Amino acid sequence: MKCAPFLLLTVLAGLAFPAQAETDTAAAQPIRVALYVDAGTGDSREKVVEALGTDAAISVTRLKAAEIQTGKLKDFDVLIHPGGSGSKQGKCLAEKGRTEIRNFVSRGGGYVGFCAGAYLATNDYDWSLHLIDAKVVDRKHWARGNGPVQVQLSPAGRDLLGVEEDEVTIHYAQGPLLARREWADPKMPAYESLGLFASEMAEKGAPSGIMVGTTAIARVDFGKGRVFCFSPHPEMTEGLAAFVPRAIRWAAKNSAPTAKASLKKP
Repeated sequence: MKCAPFLLLTVLAGLAFPAQAETDTAAAQPIRVALYVDAGTGDSREKVVEALGTDAAISVTRLKAAEIQTGKLKDFDVLIHPGGSGSKQGKCLAEKGRTEIRNFVSRGGGYVGFCAGAYLATNDYDWSLHLIDAKVVDRKHWARGNGPVQVQLSPAGRDLLGVEEDEVTIHYAQGPLLARREWADPKMPAYESLGLFASEMAEKGAPSGIMVGTTAIARVDFGKGRVFCFSPHPEMTEGLAAFVPRAIRWAAKNSAPTAKASLKKP
């Protein structure tokens, strides 16, 4: 009976801190990431892998479209579609692969798209995944230039990405200018803008005055899963590699602390 007080304290401690116990358990779980590496991808995909190497809990496996089509996503927590060509990626997946991805996310998986992967996530093309209710502004001038742009972050965006600054400079390479539709799709949830373009690229015949104010970074819940989209490339921006594992952890519903961005000071 002398052990009773100790046992009682142990039980009470467990009752008092269940949320902390759940958080610690989630933090200890490995995050299994699948990276699409088939048609429509470029060198930036290896920058994504490099950025994820800063988080020891994340393991990366490269997948071809055929593997996605045959159900391999069931072995993973998050799928990444990197930069390149959204149309080539979508067409390579074909309807079977695109359906596999939608089902994967709907059942609780995560999706993170960079540039082409953000185009792919929209519901604006016949090759799209239809994961996010977003139109692409000025589709005619999608090739509008490459270079640094300013992105204004929301309070939620700053918190999730681990920065204190209202604006960050991110490398842009002809990613989508995302916007909400005038008539929302009732079958899809509205997305949250975490970052808006605060400067623009208007080269190669693209008109000026279009890009500023459109969505650069977005997130949304889709079924039981989560979708995160970067139009620009933090993985190709000095000091912003930490944005990548932070987005992955959010998509995987694993919010354990990770490294913060290291912004260059003027």
